[in-house]
Amino acid sequence: QVHLVESGGGSVQPGGSLKLSCAASGVTTSIMGWFRQAPGKEREGVAGIHSGGRTTYANSVRGRFTISKDSANNALYLDMNSLKPEDTGMYYCAAGPPFYIPSLAPGRYNTWGQGTQVTVSS
Repeated sequence: QVHLVESGGGSVQPGGSLKLSCAASGVTTSIMGWFRQAPGKEREGVAGIHSGGRTTYANSVRGRFTISKDSANNALYLDMNSLKPEDTGMYYCAAGPPFYIPSLAPGRYNTWGQGTQVTVSS
């Protein structure tokens, strides 16, 4: 059974940085990703990574965020730099069945963590 636990959220000023971590258990070969949801908005894909290491990013974060994984330690990370107020939201780690490319589509994922809050404000 797959279990995901996020950590690393917090409050930061615009232009600041945060690193999110996701401790994953029971994950073997699968796609993984980070999603976020702001109040009153739908959940959106932020970054995804394939089991082979190929990545994909939402246009709004490309060049600022980096997704990575440590397969030996079953961990997923999201480095977030140059944060903006519009990056504020609950961030979720997700895992899904094997797929040939990374994905930002929530429907591709079947296991979700509880989320960690990120707030960007001056």
